[in-house]
Amino acid sequence: MKAMIFAAGTGSRLKPYTDHIPKALIPIDGKPMLEHIILKLKAAGFTEIIINVHHLGEQIIEFLAGKDNFGITIHISDERDYLLDTGGGIKHAAQFLQGDEPFLVHNVDIISNVDLKALYQHHLDTNPLATLLVSKRDTSRYLLFNKENKLSGWRNKETGEVKSYYPDFDPSIHNEFAFNGIHVISPQIFEWMDEWTGKFSIINFYLAVCAKTPIQAFEQADLHILDIGKPDALELAQDFIKDIE
Repeated sequence: MKAMIFAAGTGSRLKPYTDHIPKALIPIDGKPMLEHIILKLKAAGFTEIIINVHHLGEQIIEFLAGKDNFGITIHISDERDYLLDTGGGIKHAAQFLQGDEPFLVHNVDIISNVDLKALYQHHLDTNPLATLLVSKRDTSRYLLFNKENKLSGWRNKETGEVKSYYPDFDPSIHNEFAFNGIHVISPQIFEWMDEWTGKFSIINFYLAVCAKTPIQAFEQADLHILDIGKPDALELAQDFIKDIE
């Protein structure tokens, strides 16, 4: 099974930590964020991992070499010349991700107790274009899903802005979920991305195509998740990761 780890972010929310080290290599409980995610993916049965790099990317490449790629196949999707955002990053890595099987995408700064095998199997059983790990946690921006659990729109709770490509869209009759930075994607996505070029958001892409092909939600009842993209979360992460591991 294949997976991609988004490790190319500049880590601007974690300055000054990221002035001299990429976000992916910031240690949590004695191990870099990236190592935690690689080991979680490996334990779930993923044998081929693609990692995109940008800010101080050579440090990530050297770290992986020093760990002998953790005994699995690891490819580098190099974005050091130009950061492509989440959608552009997936398309840039198409040479590694194309094939007959779905692949999982995992943000490097998300730690959780998600059952990756269950998420992947749910995607296989239902066969949408993408399956998104979601939850009811508080956030300012929500994805909106219809009664069939299919993505239909997006809402910013602070500004009131709503996005949807469905005609006569009524956000009040949809379920609000926060996206948690982990999703399983069918390789057919690259056919839908033909006209998308350069830097673009995967969420904007999902919103643009969800009226034509299913993008679905996946909830895990006992999900515990922490976004460690901010300094205050780094302090919480030490104990959090011990609890879930």
